Amino acid sequence: MIANARAQAPFHIMTKPMGPLCNLDCSYCFYLEKARLFPKNERFRMNDAQLETYIKNYIEAQPGPQVSFAWQGGEPTLAGLDFFKKAVAFQKKYAAGKQIENALQTNGTLLDDAFCQFFHEADFLVGISIDGPKELHDYYRVDRKGQPTYDQVVRGIRLCQKHKVEFNTLTVVNRQNAEHPLKVYRHLRELGSKFIQFIPLVERAADTASEKLGLSLAHPPEMSDGPQVTEWSVTAKQYGNFLSTIFDRWVSRDVGEVYIQLFDGTLGKWLGVPGGTCTTAETCGRALAMEHNGDVYACDHYVYPHYRLGNVFEDSLKSLVDGPRMRAFGEAKRANLPKQCKACRYRFACNGDCPKHRFAQSRDGEKGLSYLCEGLYHFFEHSAPAMQQMAELYRQQRPVPEIMQRIR
Repeated sequence: MIANARAQAPFHIMTKPMGPLCNLDCSYCFYLEKARLFPKNERFRMNDAQLETYIKNYIEAQPGPQVSFAWQGGEPTLAGLDFFKKAVAFQKKYAAGKQIENALQTNGTLLDDAFCQFFHEADFLVGISIDGPKELHDYYRVDRKGQPTYDQVVRGIRLCQKHKVEFNTLTVVNRQNAEHPLKVYRHLRELGSKFIQFIPLVERAADTASEKLGLSLAHPPEMSDGPQVTEWSVTAKQYGNFLSTIFDRWVSRDVGEVYIQLFDGTLGKWLGVPGGTCTTAETCGRALAMEHNGDVYACDHYVYPHYRLGNVFEDSLKSLVDGPRMRAFGEAKRANLPKQCKACRYRFACNGDCPKHRFAQSRDGEKGLSYLCEGLYHFFEHSAPAMQQMAELYRQQRPVPEIMQRIR
């Protein structure tokens, strides 16, 4: 029997009930090929007994009164509606007075009335992946037959709206849509998205370590011999221009109406709020990933055998989250900053970016600089005057949207 002691601090697990399986075949997906890490006869689905055990252990290990579940993939809706109904029933069974929240990230193509009605009743937050208008979205995001998916995704968004499901959008910023920032942003607004995430696409072709596992994409930087980025990866300059262009539009028209994760997080940094998204936090270590079989990894981008911490059905979550391997993984983000980052005026906002992206060299040839450094610096420099004004408005207890009048 596993002793489910409480962790030292809240933590987050990205739960993959169907593992890496997905009904789409997006050209840039880094996770589909993770299926090769499992036996050929693997049954990619968490069974009911595993689901109940996981929910019980996860709730008991959280030290606070609020417990947030995150269901991702692959494509989590492949698990079926009954799976999530059972999940909610188990959550109620083991809640013990704690407040339970659920978030689900989906490509949106399998949503129907029954799913959306359930999401509304169970108060799920649904994230839907969409990369912009049809011609930009369909450039990379295709199904298993190579067919476009935009119309199906929009259908899913409309079903969420029909059933009053709270949703946000996640846009992968890639080599194609990065050239059209306002077209992307305007389209998301037209679709009714008021909560927007932009995720930069940075993937590298296979290195020696990856090829030994039968993978076509590279390991994280410290296990890599320096492969080149893929043709669909956004360039640093593109990413900086993309963010800055959208920021100018947002800060002059949409503050208080549209919430963009990176912009809100950056404002928090100017206000001295600790943490933020994991990519901009000073250390990593509290955002893990769990496969369908209970294997727990240090991060969603580090699902490789080397980073397997243990199994939720064999080990206590506290021992995995607070153990020495996870602490070392989290602290490495701060400890391995190159001198260029340590001296940067925007270190407080960036903290060197995600370790997955740290495979470039600094100006003095030191390893460990983010591939996106140039673009991130451009955005932080470009947005700094408005960020400072918004921070001052907040400190004066005045409405932050006043910034729009000043900008105009």
